[in-house]
Amino acid sequence: MHRRSSYRQKDVSVIIVNYNVKDFLQQTLLSLQKSLKNLSFEIIVIDNASDDGSAAMVRQKYPGVILIENTENVGFARANNQAFKRARGKYIFLLNPDTLVQENTVRVLYDFMESHPDAGAIGCKILNPDGSLQLSCRRSIPTPWVAFTKIIGLSSLFPRSRIFGRYNLTFLDPNETYIVEALSGSCMFVRREVYEHLGGFDETFYMYGEDLDFCYRIRKAGWNLYYVHTTQIVHYKGESTKRSSIDERKVFYEAMRIFVEKHFNFVPLLVILLKISIAYISLTARILSLVRNYSVAVLDASFLFVSLLLAEYIRKGEIFTFPHGVLLVYTIPIISTLSVLGLLGVYTKRRFSITHSAVSVLISYVCIAALTAFFKEYAFSRAIIIYAGTFSLILLPLWRLVARLYQGKKSNRVLWQRRALVVGTGRSACELVQRIRYNPAVGIDIKGFVNTTHKNIGKKIFDLPILCSVEALYKTVVEQSVTDIIFAPKSLEYEKILTIISQNPKKDIVFHIVPSSLEVMIGKANVELLDDIPIIEISYNISKPLNKFIKRLFDISFSLLLLVTVYPIFIILAKNGRTSVFRYLPKVLTGEYSFVGREIENSKNNTARSTIYLGKQGLTGIVQLFSDKKLSFKEKEQYELYYARNQSLYLDIEILVKTFLQTIYRRKREVK
Repeated sequence: MHRRSSYRQKDVSVIIVNYNVKDFLQQTLLSLQKSLKNLSFEIIVIDNASDDGSAAMVRQKYPGVILIENTENVGFARANNQAFKRARGKYIFLLNPDTLVQENTVRVLYDFMESHPDAGAIGCKILNPDGSLQLSCRRSIPTPWVAFTKIIGLSSLFPRSRIFGRYNLTFLDPNETYIVEALSGSCMFVRREVYEHLGGFDETFYMYGEDLDFCYRIRKAGWNLYYVHTTQIVHYKGESTKRSSIDERKVFYEAMRIFVEKHFNFVPLLVILLKISIAYISLTARILSLVRNYSVAVLDASFLFVSLLLAEYIRKGEIFTFPHGVLLVYTIPIISTLSVLGLLGVYTKRRFSITHSAVSVLISYVCIAALTAFFKEYAFSRAIIIYAGTFSLILLPLWRLVARLYQGKKSNRVLWQRRALVVGTGRSACELVQRIRYNPAVGIDIKGFVNTTHKNIGKKIFDLPILCSVEALYKTVVEQSVTDIIFAPKSLEYEKILTIISQNPKKDIVFHIVPSSLEVMIGKANVELLDDIPIIEISYNISKPLNKFIKRLFDISFSLLLLVTVYPIFIILAKNGRTSVFRYLPKVLTGEYSFVGREIENSKNNTARSTIYLGKQGLTGIVQLFSDKKLSFKEKEQYELYYARNQSLYLDIEILVKTFLQTIYRRKREVK
């Protein structure tokens, strides 16, 4: 990159305010390298006290970038103003660190400014990671009427209306260029004299609202704002706020309040109405947040109540018959159990913990049973307490198990892998596939390659076919039920990548960009490490005493159940020449095997294993689930290491469920 000269004006000064988005920032800087060609430029990165190594990454990999390191997070407006004081560009390009810039973006914006002297600032088409238009890239100033239509939902109900759709200008064609009232601060190309004349951003705004205020002042000063559709970027919106402790909702509504008081105080009644509307929205959002946070407690209370009803009905044949007050008898067990659940963190960080919910019920009902010894008038039926405790011990962990299994395809990507295509067939694409295969935590099943040309369609690389060319990508996506598309490094130009993303017909597809370093994979809402972890953990879950005890208890109880119910059927089938893993059930009971564990070794796979304890051999396991993928020894070892690190009762149950569903699916295919 070009180094900054303090004596000569540049064509463009790029200003990026960064907070804890190191990997996104690296991708942004990479994309800027191509976009700034044939222009004199400087890039200024202001790091707002990140703790993820962002500043060190910039110093190490981009020594030509001017780096300003703040000791605290001073906010967006103040940080941009800091950078502007050092900028020497004819134009100031304000850019978020979680963006991907097309090769022609800076050039298109620069040329537009040169040919439109009336333009104070311009912005371009901004895409969401799924290819849809980010509506905030062209907006109206939220005058009382515009704000009113947005607040009560008229802008959403009638997006094509010029009267009601003004907030995000949804009635205008995004594939045309025109004057607008406001642009997004995530990508704003500003004339230097405009910035100097206005004194930069208003630092009263900490975050949110400063770009809107800036655009309002630009127009009042006599310049126009343009939305330019001939180039585009991708913006991974909200990545910095995800990594901060800032109350995003509070800051947003505070920014709205400041903007209204600053620019619309000439109409007192309307200001009051807007303040009431803002307060109403803020209050509604807080109430909804509380409902979401305590919905789990409400569900638990419902199941506890049902447990008491069932216990009373089984014991007495009727309900609501307690002699000393129905309300008291029903509320004490519910309140005490909810309290224990809260104390054990079930309503904060362990909302769906099966173990903690079961332990909470046990503690609560043991205490209730003990208290009846001191309050004889309530010791009318210990059987009801036992029944209610038993039902609660089943229902509370059970609904959590069902909920987690229902969310399994989203939460456990190792078992419920996403189906992906890799765009590119070169050396970097091959290395990328190897890294994904050797890292089970990524949870991606590569179905094949997409070539950038029509050559070699049908040929194989690493036993994976080249399925199609880029032109037939979305047809193949449908045929292969693909959920993810991964762009290998240097496979396509950014302009082509962004064009592909913008043409996405299925908004549930996740696109991933992999930088040249092959260290990370940047997706819709996260950054996934592709490198192997160099440090071996000393203590895995599989070797922890509590995990071993719970796993053994499950093996004994479940194997006893199956030995009584299923094993006799297996014996009959075995006589008819059919074999099954059920033949190992007695060995599970004796402890030689486990239901879930390492692949059962035989003469074919008896290869030297890692010296790390990876658990017992299992009737099923992660490796066994993916036996049809013909995993290499290294891949098997990585999957087994993943299981050993993350082993839990829930993971074991999830593997058993996946095995059961997989068996049914295979039987159906055999029948067909």
